[in-house]
Amino acid sequence: MKQTFNISGMSCEHCVARVEGAINALPGVKKVKINLKKNNGVVKYDDTQLTTEKIVEAVSAAGYPTEAA
Repeated sequence: MKQTFNISGMSCEHCVARVEGAINALPGVKKVKINLKKNNGVVKYDDTQLTTEKIVEAVSAAGYPTEAA
């Protein structure tokens, strides 16, 4: 599955790395592409192992309010 997420609060590459780390720590993640300028990210994942809600929770817990686009 491929899903785009709107991510608030990112201001630098360190923020991008933190968001990528939070997502990559989840089971079933195949690819993560975060765009700092657009304040969003695209995640490819196995929907039998992971849900959109779990991704939102993980990124929000890292300090970046997130919602599925």
